[in-house]
Amino acid sequence: MTIVTTRRGMMVKTLLKFCRGAVVAAVALAGSSALAAETLTMSVWLPPAHPLVSDVLMPMVKEIETATDGDVTVKVLPAPLGPPGAHYDLAANGVADIVMGVQNYTAGRFRTSELAEMPFLGDDTVARSLAYWKVFNDTLSKANEYDRVKVLAVFTHGPGEAFSKEKPLTASDAFDGMKIRVGGGMAHDVAVAVGGVPIEGPASKAYELLSQGVADGLFFPFESVESFGLMPLMHKGMTVPGGLYSTSMFIVMNKAKWDRLSPKDQAAIESVTGEHLVTRAGEMWERVDDQAREAMKGKIDVSAATPEQMEFLHSRLDPLIEKKLADISEATGIDAKAAYAEMQAEIAAAAK
Repeated sequence: MTIVTTRRGMMVKTLLKFCRGAVVAAVALAGSSALAAETLTMSVWLPPAHPLVSDVLMPMVKEIETATDGDVTVKVLPAPLGPPGAHYDLAANGVADIVMGVQNYTAGRFRTSELAEMPFLGDDTVARSLAYWKVFNDTLSKANEYDRVKVLAVFTHGPGEAFSKEKPLTASDAFDGMKIRVGGGMAHDVAVAVGGVPIEGPASKAYELLSQGVADGLFFPFESVESFGLMPLMHKGMTVPGGLYSTSMFIVMNKAKWDRLSPKDQAAIESVTGEHLVTRAGEMWERVDDQAREAMKGKIDVSAATPEQMEFLHSRLDPLIEKKLADISEATGIDAKAAYAEMQAEIAAAAK
């Protein structure tokens, strides 16, 4: 009996030891899986209904989770953590992990972005944005303006056009003394060059500036006139081949968080950002600009710039382009003229 009991005791002890080992292994496995998972926060200052949020940022969030097999998820915060111009620093300082921002909301900080904002550069927003992304990776990134973040995308909105509350925009001197709401950067300099008085403010403040009489008109792509509720305020518009300007934007991630991800997850995220994300943004702008043009018919009198107006615009803006290229080279050390020529060639090739 003693022998049998001892054998049974040994069997029970062995079974208990096996179970404890299995439990420990399961806990360790769960722990390592939890450690591998990463939840990133994203601060967004645009309203949820804006197409840049609904058609670009939110699909990106889903694709990151899918591409990483759930290892990385992105939590969109219910309210922005700061004003539009603060968002780059929110990511750089780790207050938020991913942000979208506009370079010219922080004047003079991102000089290379001005290359993608030049007048007359192109009507095809996909081609313009893809050319920008390629030249950014080839050349502009060497200026180290984004050294505190991981750049997921840089792109532009559609061609910036001119709109006014009342003043006709059919004369060469149409902008003389006109108070024009601009976002800063190239749009500011274009407004000055054509005789206007730039009134700076983010897109989210455009309605306030116009409705209160602070601005008489604005430079905006078609989409933004509609999405920011400005159509009831605008009565005149003018289009320019290639646009009067464009606005550059970025989507970036905190560098420390990026470095913490596994190489596998980094590669997965890069597969759904970069060129893929830039293309999606460009296609979105094309689509919503077309929709806004259609919505304006019969509500805003939009005319194409006349040959006389184009001659005037080139006389004012071609020297501005040359000066900008020289200033960018001096400020960043890159060959801005060569980078700009590469961008123009990429856009032209895409248009064929």
